[in-house]
Amino acid sequence: MRKAYRYRLYPSKSQTTLLEQTLEICRWVYNDTLALRKNAWEQEQRSISLYETNKILTEWKKERPDLNQVYSQVLQNVQMRVDLAFKAFFRRVKAGENPGYPGFKGKGRYDSFTYPQSGFKLEGDHLHLSKIGDVKILLHRPIEGTIKTLTICRSSTGKWYACFSVEYDPSPLPQKETAVGIDLGLESFATLSNGEKIENPRFFRTDEKALAKAQRRLSKAEKGTPERKKARKIVAHVHERIANRRLNFAHQTSRKVVDRFGTIEAVKSTVL
Repeated sequence: MRKAYRYRLYPSKSQTTLLEQTLEICRWVYNDTLALRKNAWEQEQRSISLYETNKILTEWKKERPDLNQVYSQVLQNVQMRVDLAFKAFFRRVKAGENPGYPGFKGKGRYDSFTYPQSGFKLEGDHLHLSKIGDVKILLHRPIEGTIKTLTICRSSTGKWYACFSVEYDPSPLPQKETAVGIDLGLESFATLSNGEKIENPRFFRTDEKALAKAQRRLSKAEKGTPERKKARKIVAHVHERIANRRLNFAHQTSRKVVDRFGTIEAVKSTVL
């Protein structure tokens, strides 16, 4: 079974520059790989495989030496992302859906890269990243299991995170005979089949007011000005705070429910 661990990174200024450069190079590889496959299909009705794009990547490295600044498996994973995007697109087309064609990534719109097998190592309170260096990491809890992949992510507020995908053998939970149905609602967070209600926390409303205020400031700021840039950052910080608090509340609430009941079933309410 797989599960993920996410930890905050604290790169130095020079390491932040390298991380940003890595994202931009990955974005270039993504867009050019996408263009290559798109043109081959539109002009020749020919599909290019992942293996072929990996071979073309070797030629690109001769033309663009800066590609060698990024660990090779990271770039190969970028091309795998394009391959998965195309597979998902055609799978939905075959299912009779009308999906959007895989799109190009604009500047600043590529926010993560992955070390799929190697190129990284945890050493105490530092994470060694190939081509980048030893980055300080806050390990707030131990990793249990075997690390399979590492994804470096940049948040909308400019924070950096290390996300480890780990394979582990889950321990069986204690057996309980109690069962409950749970219905997620709008007025309350959830209602249990035993009549118990889990109310939305108060910070939901206060956060919504803070977000509305920040968005009003952003809408009034003139485009292209430092004030608008600052207002955009404030909106991003409020969004991030809301997301973190909601995720934390959901985790704590679900943990309490799991500890109390042996069987839990999601119930869909019918609105007349």
